[in-house]
Amino acid sequence: MAQSPSTLSGIARALVQQGRLQEADADAIQAQAQANQTSFVQALVASKKLSGLQVAEFAAQTFGYPMLDLAQLDPAYIPPGALDRKLMQTRRIAPLYKRGTKLFVAISDPTYLQALEDAKFQSGAVIEPIIVEDPKLGQLIDKLVEASGANLKDMVNDQDDLDLNVPEESQVEADTSTNEVDDAPVVKYIQKLLLDAINSGASDIHFEPYEKFYRVRYRIDGVLREVAQPPLAIKEKISSRIKVISKLDISEKRIPQDGRMKLVLSKTRAIDFRVSTLPTLFGEKICMRILDPSSATLGIDALGYEPDQKAALLDAVHRPYGMVLVTGPTGSGKTVSLYTCLNILNEPGINISTAEDPAEINLPGINQVNVNDKAGLTFAAALKSFLRQDPDIIMVGEIRDLETADISIKAAQTGHMVFSTLHTNDAPATLSRMLNMGIAPFNIASSVILITGQRLARRLCSACKKPVDIPHDVLLRAGYTEDDLDGSWQPYGPVGCDICKGSGYKGRVGIYQVMPISEEMQRIIMRQGNSIDIADQAKREGIRDLRQSGLLKVKQGMTSLTEVEAVTNE
Repeated sequence: MAQSPSTLSGIARALVQQGRLQEADADAIQAQAQANQTSFVQALVASKKLSGLQVAEFAAQTFGYPMLDLAQLDPAYIPPGALDRKLMQTRRIAPLYKRGTKLFVAISDPTYLQALEDAKFQSGAVIEPIIVEDPKLGQLIDKLVEASGANLKDMVNDQDDLDLNVPEESQVEADTSTNEVDDAPVVKYIQKLLLDAINSGASDIHFEPYEKFYRVRYRIDGVLREVAQPPLAIKEKISSRIKVISKLDISEKRIPQDGRMKLVLSKTRAIDFRVSTLPTLFGEKICMRILDPSSATLGIDALGYEPDQKAALLDAVHRPYGMVLVTGPTGSGKTVSLYTCLNILNEPGINISTAEDPAEINLPGINQVNVNDKAGLTFAAALKSFLRQDPDIIMVGEIRDLETADISIKAAQTGHMVFSTLHTNDAPATLSRMLNMGIAPFNIASSVILITGQRLARRLCSACKKPVDIPHDVLLRAGYTEDDLDGSWQPYGPVGCDICKGSGYKGRVGIYQVMPISEEMQRIIMRQGNSIDIADQAKREGIRDLRQSGLLKVKQGMTSLTEVEAVTNE
């Protein structure tokens, strides 16, 4: 048996003593590890003298520790925050699970006693080493580091500024408010999250505290996706930082708050964020809605209206007076549709005023007012004021009560074009909702000229979508007629690729029910007919409902049948 040299120690010495590694090779690998500031096992596996599995088996047998295949590990058992990212990276160690006062840790070199001592000191627990393959250990550490926002260290050391700046007025407040949020890594981390969300096309960012972990999720194409799990210990710093730059009260954590912030991406582009905080059992949940002004200038062609729907909508918005209503659930794209219409009409010779809660997208040339119920500036109060401001076009963010509805209708009857939204399932149901609010049938019939119901469906990724075979009877049950199933078109389904991040969908497309109010519909309203009567009349007039519009998008290959059935839900 070879005599180990004095310069070798630990697992290197054991490998040479048992003839698993040549002395010269061990010396060279140790020198390489010191030069690269990596562990001996890491350098050994990289040299390909022994595999990660061979080293792990040797360590487990020689030193009498249990061995675990990390591929079989359930991540749910990993205790969040048990060891910080710096210790995991520098000592090549990771937590696995905790039982009572014992913390079981993954390590590839059990003779690295400094790592075990540091883990014991930091966690305050009894450390139980478990041998794992070094490459898999590295992957686990990378995942834990990424989930905990571990690139904070890199962000602080990075001298290049992110192309993302807080406006001066917000920055001044951040500098003078509190020392609690004077934490460069947290500031950089939040900026990176916001920039990643914008680049990913997210519509919302959720910061969510729980008892044992803290997570960040993006809503992309209508679906929430977890993107990070920062350390639980920094949840207060994250919420304080966001509240400072959103001009919220950082000392108030018992009641919900609403605010705004702006991030400047370049001299020509800035993104607004609408910020909402909500006290929960384990801290403040923060939701940030990303408001991109460019979405209001996409143009009507980009929204997904069919040619006949587009013609009916444009005809209505160019009328000199009347009311156009956009309906649908929260997050169905109503605001973008309204702003698109306003953008079409936004000319120097037209006076446009809007009352919103809050104004989501800033449009130059349009007088926008944020309603403030506490101060007495309600939708109704704003509307009354608008009528004294010589308006041509009025936009009301939402008709919520009878007073707002009455003033809006009177404005539409006296020579103004009025746009607004209602939360209803489809266009016919809107008229029933207005009747239930107490509006006289005559006022509805004489003012409302068009109602649009809408949904947003995920658009199939053009790079990976594939034809799918759907049984004939399934297509019939979905709403197609025998005439539709003539074999001239092919349905497509999602696959998943790098471009769409494996979801099979990228972007969204609008599904619309555009219903002009005809004379016959006015008669039904005057007779106090219900939504079923109006829907039947709309069908007789050839107006497609939401399901039929969605099925048309499937025929065009834009989305899948599954997605249409999910969003129209009929």
